[in-house]
Amino acid sequence: MSIDTRISTALGITSSEIVQQIVDPKPVVPRPTGDFEDADIDYKYSRENFYSLVERGQDAVTGILELAKESEHPRTYEVAGQLIKTVAEVTEKLADLQDKMKRLKEVPDHAPKNVTNALFVGSTKELQALLSDERPSIASQKEE
Repeated sequence: MSIDTRISTALGITSSEIVQQIVDPKPVVPRPTGDFEDADIDYKYSRENFYSLVERGQDAVTGILELAKESEHPRTYEVAGQLIKTVAEVTEKLADLQDKMKRLKEVPDHAPKNVTNALFVGSTKELQALLSDERPSIASQKEE
């Protein structure tokens, strides 16, 4: 006789009385697929995960607050406070993610249009050779 059977008989429980129920299952956030850039895919995936975490956190806060009201135990209020803080941090991370994505997409627009200080990296001999090669072409352009 297994231990489960012994416990069930000791407590007077029959197997037909045990009913397993899943209450409000949350769907797993699917990883987005498509022809987007990696940054866009990661942004959408992270955003969906943050939304899911916030929703689950709000459900947990509701439950722990009900438990704290029923038990009136200081530890449950402490746990509720920590949970509220954690949910608030996740929402801050969501806002930070949006700011970072906005800045990431703005970068190409703010790039310099003209380069005014071109720098030659090389020896003096290489620079003189480069300039002497260009002089005949510049002289021939002036003559035309």
